[in-house]
Amino acid sequence: MSGIPGAVPNELLRYEQARSALETTRSELEELQHSEAVSVFQKQIALLQKRLLNDPASLRNMFISDGTQAIVWEFQQPALGLGFTTTLWDLLKRGDDMSTILQRFIWALPLKFKRKFIKAIDTHLSDSYPMFRGLSEGWPGENFIPPYIRPAEERMFDFELVNQGYLGYQSLGYSVREVELFVWLEVLRDKQCDDKPCEIGLLIAGKSEPKGGCPVKIHIPEMLDLLGTGRHREALELIESCNPLPNVTGRVCPQELQCQGVCTHTKRPIEIGQLEWYLPQHDKLVNPDANQRFAGTLSPWAAAAKPPIAVVGSGPAGLINAYLLAAEGFPVTVFEAFHDLGGVLRYGIPEFRLPNSLIDDVVEKITLLGGRFVRNFVVGKTATLEDLKAAGFWKVFLGTGAGLPTFMNVPGEHLLGVMSANEFLTRVNLMRGLDDKYETPLPEIRGKEVFVIGGGNTAMDAARTAKRLGGNVTIVYRRTKKEMPARVEELHHALEEGINLAVLRSPSEFLGDAKTNFVSHAVLDVNELGAPDKSGRRSPTPTGVVERVPVDLVIMALGNTANPIMKDAEPELKTNKWGTIEVERGSQRTSIKDVYSGGDAARGGSTAIRAAGDGQAAAKEIVGEIPFSAAEITAMVANAARYTELGQLKPTIVDKIELAGGIVEFVVRAPMVAKAAQAGQFVRVMPWDKGELIPLTLADWDAEAGTIDLVVQGMGTSSLEINRMAIGDAFSGIAGPLGRASELHRYAGNQTVVFTAGGVGLPPVYPIMRAHLKLGNHVTLISGFRAKDFLFWTGEQERVGKLQAEFGDQLTVIYTTNDGSFGVKGFVSGPLEEMLKDNQAGKGRSIAEVIAIGPPLMMRAISDLTKPYGVKTVASLNSIMVDATGMCGACMVPVTIDGKMVRKHACIDGPELDAHIIDWDKFLPRFNQFKAQELDSKKKHGFA
Repeated sequence: MSGIPGAVPNELLRYEQARSALETTRSELEELQHSEAVSVFQKQIALLQKRLLNDPASLRNMFISDGTQAIVWEFQQPALGLGFTTTLWDLLKRGDDMSTILQRFIWALPLKFKRKFIKAIDTHLSDSYPMFRGLSEGWPGENFIPPYIRPAEERMFDFELVNQGYLGYQSLGYSVREVELFVWLEVLRDKQCDDKPCEIGLLIAGKSEPKGGCPVKIHIPEMLDLLGTGRHREALELIESCNPLPNVTGRVCPQELQCQGVCTHTKRPIEIGQLEWYLPQHDKLVNPDANQRFAGTLSPWAAAAKPPIAVVGSGPAGLINAYLLAAEGFPVTVFEAFHDLGGVLRYGIPEFRLPNSLIDDVVEKITLLGGRFVRNFVVGKTATLEDLKAAGFWKVFLGTGAGLPTFMNVPGEHLLGVMSANEFLTRVNLMRGLDDKYETPLPEIRGKEVFVIGGGNTAMDAARTAKRLGGNVTIVYRRTKKEMPARVEELHHALEEGINLAVLRSPSEFLGDAKTNFVSHAVLDVNELGAPDKSGRRSPTPTGVVERVPVDLVIMALGNTANPIMKDAEPELKTNKWGTIEVERGSQRTSIKDVYSGGDAARGGSTAIRAAGDGQAAAKEIVGEIPFSAAEITAMVANAARYTELGQLKPTIVDKIELAGGIVEFVVRAPMVAKAAQAGQFVRVMPWDKGELIPLTLADWDAEAGTIDLVVQGMGTSSLEINRMAIGDAFSGIAGPLGRASELHRYAGNQTVVFTAGGVGLPPVYPIMRAHLKLGNHVTLISGFRAKDFLFWTGEQERVGKLQAEFGDQLTVIYTTNDGSFGVKGFVSGPLEEMLKDNQAGKGRSIAEVIAIGPPLMMRAISDLTKPYGVKTVASLNSIMVDATGMCGACMVPVTIDGKMVRKHACIDGPELDAHIIDWDKFLPRFNQFKAQELDSKKKHGFA
């Protein structure tokens, strides 16, 4: 080793130098350690360590304070540089305590410094965030962070959400935290106005209601402040304390007329609606079990501390009312006429605008708070308000909606292919006709010319829905685009999606194909704008010019009028000349004690947010002094709970009888329907979850046993599938009894009431005939069958035979068969014609009235036969229906009164109507409206 030149001497030298330095340093350390300065320093370190253990935040705050001073210095420079801006944004993106502090720091800055920050992110971050580009121009009053809206070419053929809000930016790859910052940047525009116009509106001299503002009085400035300081959950809880539907109303409320309409940023209001619905959706995103915060409290039904409340209707007014009352500890039951919840939110608004999951979310919250729901329950038919009170419900809120669709009553409106927007949207939205797995038929749309008549939001919804189903869609509006009442956003989206607009046009007639009875052309009056009407809009005036244009489907979107079900059922319930329920000034009280109302039921056609405001106001009125003892409340809760459970029972088949030739009788447990049933009424049946809604006449019922009888002839897919059901199976839903009960009159002397029952017309005839017999009238039954093999209920121990045994000579029965194999050969019209001729010759019993029930052609023949004799004749009509409560307008019956054609509805005005005023030529084709679709369905199910 000594042979390596220079190696050993160098290492030895370095070693000696290091050893010498270490000894010198150690000597100095020992000397300094005993000095006073070092002693004080070590004591400070010990104290700092102790403080850090006891209060870690204090040390952090010290560094934050120093850091904030540095940030303040940066903001005092003429502009924020690239390095500082990117570092600051990265710190904000971390989503930790430091991020929150920085958000609050910038939120509290004077406006000029906020502008400097916005200018910096516009300048330095726009490549990564295109929504920042140009943001600083006119900020905060003229520019904003927009929500994400799917491109028209991507969205126009599907039903996915169009306006996806701020959370939609996730689909472009941005993180949840970045979305939170986009929202924060939008909130940063807020002025925190002292007069809160967005919340309370602007007071206008001489006006009882302020302009704009929030009908449910969401605390908007406080919400914006909480978002501005990074407190999402607190902002959500603040909103939900006023409105449990922010994810619904935030999407469908006309903010441009309400909160945003009076925003002090007049050129570009803050996106309050988007922020409102963002909050619950964000909460659900970061915490999938977010709704569980509503669970864990004692159910109001179990606590039994407050009397029960009945809420009628599960639209926006009913849902907010139920939520607020349940949250206050009231046992609440919501009675809904449909099989699914949400009212107009469900059936009227397409999912590309309002996903059903948002409605389901509200229902879940109410359920977690203890609220209960009874579906397929039509208050006014299934039960009266007095029934609900007798069942233990202290107070009732009526949120039953607007009701009947409006038509123009122009010639040709009866043609097939002319329908209401209510019917069209209900078939698509509620009954899922757009999905091949469901049975609800839709009109042929793909490649067809579709006209939507009207200019409101419903017209936009119908037009955009038809476009997605493949139609070439034109919105026909009698004024100009400027006067359209639709939300600007909805109209803009419709035009983006390729929907045409024909303004200053109004249909004066529809023309049809003589062979098919389907609409083929529309005759349009060309208008010009004249003087303003009462609303201030200029009235359309025909110019005399007329256009004749081809069309395959016409959807009437002209608004709604009040449904008469509730008014007819409750004579003491005051309504105005438009049929809407009257409420006291400054209150939601109706003319009936302890009954409240709101929403479209009281306002007519209005908005979801105004309905929600009414539901909220009614809840505040209902919550008051309770005039019952604890024992009385306990009893009321127990009774209401039993009633609710009874209403929730599944309609289960308890007996099945094969009658003849594909005709089956079912005995079904439906205690609520059985208790309320009257002769002449029918029920709306949903056989299975994905089936269609069909009307079936009540053949019989037993109130004590709680059962109803339905007789079904297997014809189409639904009836054939029903006839496959067995004892123990349950229908998805049965609602009723619906329609008007038969009008019974006592006929004295030598008179008879004649029933002509064709085939399965006998079951609906049976209860009406029995009612007449019990009233003391003589009855003549003419019951027709195709052949002997199709006979039923005719034996001595069967229904008609038992009536003969009970009433003897008071009942005369004549049977006919087409082939003469039983009774008189021929149709039911034969014996009736003989009776009419005998009457004319002064022979036999005088015919007081004729009631025809059976195949439509048979009823038409009876009507034609009796008309020359002037004999009162009634036809019982179960035409095509969707909801069977009048809401859809599908069961239109054209009748002629005083020489003018008017519309009747089989489900509301009937099912029994004066046969002599029915325009049978126009009515009969309606039974074939969906013939092609029904045939396709039968093929799909293997029935063809």
